[in-house]
Amino acid sequence: MKILAIECTHQVACVAVRNGNSTVARLNGEWQKTAEVIVPLAMQAMSLAGLAPAALDGVAVSSGPGSFTALRIGMSAAKGIAYGAGCPLVPVPTLLAMAAASCVHTEACHIVPVIPSRPGEYFYSIFRRAGDAPGLLEELGQGRCMAGELAGLLAPFSGDVALPARDAAAVASHAPELAGFVLEAGFFTAESLLPFAASTLRNGSAATAGEASPDYRQIFVPLRKKQ
Repeated sequence: MKILAIECTHQVACVAVRNGNSTVARLNGEWQKTAEVIVPLAMQAMSLAGLAPAALDGVAVSSGPGSFTALRIGMSAAKGIAYGAGCPLVPVPTLLAMAAASCVHTEACHIVPVIPSRPGEYFYSIFRRAGDAPGLLEELGQGRCMAGELAGLLAPFSGDVALPARDAAAVASHAPELAGFVLEAGFFTAESLLPFAASTLRNGSAATAGEASPDYRQIFVPLRKKQ
């Protein structure tokens, strides 16, 4: 299967291209330049994988939650490429993909990936391993809260928990009581989206470019000018 995956929800911009049994991945750490680099990065990866956009079976995109601006950039790039290639688009929930990618890096039964929202505040989802197969997860809940509140939410799991985060040190600084549970999630990249995209495409349940939308999970209210 030939799939392009785009992940730029927070902190890094990365792409991955699967062409049969081989995968080419590219990452750009200058996240502030995501709008400038994401499409050239995707084109470069496809070229290295020996694929033209028209040969793609589908485009996967990390659908959020995450940075409002980065979600729009990633989704717009994915839609444009999918539309131009005439192929389906597969939005992949970011927290689910991060949790699944974490399974081989921790033995914890409960996996709670976190993504920055506002300063000291995080989006989270609580997953429990649902079987022996890696990445098979059951979602128990989701939300957004301050880092310090996570400790209370995780108390019922008696320490059998891992918190994947791209910036583990930041989470620990906001909530020192979580330091022993935070898992540095540098392993989470666009490549983590590929298994979900392949499964969705095989099932025939992918979306069209016009149907997909980012999962913002928060309402933005424009500032009013002072009278």
